[in-house]
Amino acid sequence: MFDFVYRNRKKIQLIFLLLIVPPFALFGVDVYFRNRDGVQAVARVGDYTITQDEFSRALRERQSALQRSTDGRIDPALLDSPELRAAALDTLIRRRLLVARAQGVGLAVTDDDLRRAINEAPAFRDETGKFSFKQYQEYLRSEGLTPPTFEARLRQDIVIRQLAEAYADSGFVPRTVASTLEKLAGQSREMSQATLKPETFLPQAKLAPDAAKAYYNANTPEFRVPEQARVEYVVLSVEGLMQSLPVSPDDVKKFYESNRARFATAETRDAAHILVTADPGAGAAGKEKARARAEEIYRELEKKPAGFAEAAKKYSADPGSAQQGGSLGRIARGTMKDVPEFEQALFALKKEGDISAPVETKLGFHIIRAIAIHPEQVKPLEEMRGEIEKELRRQQASRRFAEIADGFSNIVYEQSDSLKPAAELAKSEVRQSGWVSKESAPAPLNSPKLLAAIFSADVLKDKRNSEAVEVAPGTLIAARVIESKPASTQPFEEVRGALEKRLALREASRLAVAEGRRRLDELRQGKAVSVEWSAPLLISREDPKGVSQPILRQTFKADVSKLPAYAGVEAGGGAYTLVRVSRVEQQKEMAPGKAKELTDQIQSLLAQETLAAYVASLRQKAGVTVDKDELGKKQ
Repeated sequence: MFDFVYRNRKKIQLIFLLLIVPPFALFGVDVYFRNRDGVQAVARVGDYTITQDEFSRALRERQSALQRSTDGRIDPALLDSPELRAAALDTLIRRRLLVARAQGVGLAVTDDDLRRAINEAPAFRDETGKFSFKQYQEYLRSEGLTPPTFEARLRQDIVIRQLAEAYADSGFVPRTVASTLEKLAGQSREMSQATLKPETFLPQAKLAPDAAKAYYNANTPEFRVPEQARVEYVVLSVEGLMQSLPVSPDDVKKFYESNRARFATAETRDAAHILVTADPGAGAAGKEKARARAEEIYRELEKKPAGFAEAAKKYSADPGSAQQGGSLGRIARGTMKDVPEFEQALFALKKEGDISAPVETKLGFHIIRAIAIHPEQVKPLEEMRGEIEKELRRQQASRRFAEIADGFSNIVYEQSDSLKPAAELAKSEVRQSGWVSKESAPAPLNSPKLLAAIFSADVLKDKRNSEAVEVAPGTLIAARVIESKPASTQPFEEVRGALEKRLALREASRLAVAEGRRRLDELRQGKAVSVEWSAPLLISREDPKGVSQPILRQTFKADVSKLPAYAGVEAGGGAYTLVRVSRVEQQKEMAPGKAKELTDQIQSLLAQETLAAYVASLRQKAGVTVDKDELGKKQ
């Protein structure tokens, strides 16, 4: 369908900066412009120093953002991985380079620009969509920022965006390139496949008599069992505290009344339109001609409103919606900010079936019909009771957690020979685990910091309580070792059977791949080859019909200048898949909206590459150095 509700990209980019950049980059503007002597530097960008303190804050904020985005379900090991540390540092370096360059070329932000950016940020809007100074203040308090610091930082965000937009707007995609890619993107290919599975070749997989023993001797660390322990542990968490906290019906009702707007579904309308456009080269005269044509169609519809769908099919310049009688689907207020005249006219119609006079937008002249009106609805209290009770319990539990967290930490330390007092305080039970190692444990024990505490000398050997470790926001765990066993190596006889099977399957996989490649060569030479092909399947990149990505890629990489064409790929599990392409269907014409979307994607990729290359050149000129020891230092 014709996508006439264009996105306002610059506003979205600005909102992205406001909502995504601050969680890991808003540390106070002074941090970015002061060099501090006598402190450990994680990196230097020219004369500017990125300190360990600055880096640590960036890393913590990025970790918190990841935890929030995954509802705390992310593997704790990933939160302090070398990759995440490098990414956090790279963000600081990139930002510093762009800020310095933007200032160097004289980019600046006026007070009006700053005011507009703050007013447009969704984080500062109330339920009516208007700027709320109260929410603005609450946001700054939650981030530990003062208005001058935040506003100075936001100015930097905007000038960086201005610099980035210079590259986004300069990308150019030649029409011939776009046309070729459009054809390829819309192409469909009829394919069949045949998979050679390693299990078929097991009878042929011959191993030397001592193959398993030789492998075992050469790879002894693979069979090493690390030091292990069984523990009992206590969890203090917001989730756990929620279970025991009561919520009164009066509190639920009061919350419902105070937050009524949250439970309302805004008015929406099913709309249809007829679009009349002017010839781009016809100037003012062409525009007036289009206006007159729209007025003429509107007069026809005044006499025969029931003929709107047929008129849309006959007259509308929007090919996607025209075939649907002009239908644009359901539209809510605020979703058409880029064509506000359209939205205003649609929601001004009084009743279902009403048709508007021609409305001018930047896309042309629209005749709009309200097909159906769905008024605002407020969900009843009983429907929302469970959700409200849960939220109120969470609020109470969060407060309770904050009140007793220190006491929980103290009691596991002071009464280090038992976890029962801590369990009583946490309103929890003492749980027991299976065998865990320093490298591996099931949730919720799979925190590197907690496992390090469990396998420390005073906990493992002296059987004392571990410290209370924060394994996730709002979750503390203290553990105590019940029993332990030292690291060992599995005896050869214990692993012999499984190892022989594994080596035989590996050899069978090698044979399957070799046979698959041999058959592929013969097929490409035109020789007769015995292959059990699957039923032909017509697939496209957008509709692969369940074909896996590796096979899909090979299908569309195959040279189809001569059919049938053949390809092959090593599939999962050691198998080898042969692919036969028997027919190619070209898309006659890509929908205008889809073609523009593809061109925009290509242009965006080109702009990203150009900007990345530019940042790389700035980095080289600035002489960036990184202290790897400081980068890897644990906090």
